[in-house]
Amino acid sequence: MAFFDFFNKEKKEDLDKGLQKTSEGIFSKLAKAVAGKTVVDEEVLDDIEDALIASDIGVATTIKLIDRLEERVATEKYNSTDEVYAMLKNEMIDLLTENNTPEYNGFEIPNTKPYPYVLLVVGVNGAGKTTTIGKLAYQFKKNGLSVLLGAADTFRAAAVEQLQVWADRAEVPIVKQGTGADPAAVAFDTVQSAVAKQVDVAIIDTAGRLHNKVHLMEELSKIKRVMQKVAPNIPHDVLLVLDGSTGQNAFEQAKHFTNATDVSCIAITKLDGTAKGGVVIGIADQFKVPIKYIGVGEGMEQLQVFNKREFVDSLFKNK
Repeated sequence: MAFFDFFNKEKKEDLDKGLQKTSEGIFSKLAKAVAGKTVVDEEVLDDIEDALIASDIGVATTIKLIDRLEERVATEKYNSTDEVYAMLKNEMIDLLTENNTPEYNGFEIPNTKPYPYVLLVVGVNGAGKTTTIGKLAYQFKKNGLSVLLGAADTFRAAAVEQLQVWADRAEVPIVKQGTGADPAAVAFDTVQSAVAKQVDVAIIDTAGRLHNKVHLMEELSKIKRVMQKVAPNIPHDVLLVLDGSTGQNAFEQAKHFTNATDVSCIAITKLDGTAKGGVVIGIADQFKVPIKYIGVGEGMEQLQVFNKREFVDSLFKNK
């Protein structure tokens, strides 16, 4: 077996394992919904709807999927429950495609030369933001890119120290100041240092507070303004990190941060150990922001670039 075939197989196994609880949760209910049925009637559709909602896809997105499925079974012949599953899989993939989720090619970055690719990371404390930054740094470096971290979450106790731990694990440098320092100043220093050192990627952490949306918006706006003194189009992306295990609460976090700043992509963490992995589909549908990364385990390799077809396939693994 070729090296890359082995790597992709291992990655898919991690994805299957990470989504196992969600897959089992959905299909234990779906199996009951369609068992022994030869017609997808209103009762079956109601049972399928309940199964999807239980996986935290969300009511609005579930209704959209059920409407599409109802339309398909009314016009397309099917001979088995596997064919009904196939229709549902295709509708999920179509939904992700329609909602701006592209096919990403590994841990690559756009060409931003002569400047580094600058990624501003936002999200509530506890969502896995710092861990995601560390894993991204590791993956980018593994892909042959030079990386610099910026510790601009200067308000939370030990936030800088935690990012330092991940910088050490990934073996990448970090720009930091003391607790209480101006986050915008740290972000500026990070970008300026990245330019001076001709670094490929600069990843900047930010404070994750939700208690005051106005303050959060002002703080993130200030960070952007100050960084843009280096180059007008920085940051190139704003990555929102969400905790997939919180289910519907992740929707609230997404609503808050997409209102507060121009989120351009999303990472959903902690999908292993939860039956709420359907939240990925719901968030992509409701917010029209690309899901770029998913966390399916604690290991450095278990932060994955999101592949919609492989993701949906893993959801249906336990049918």
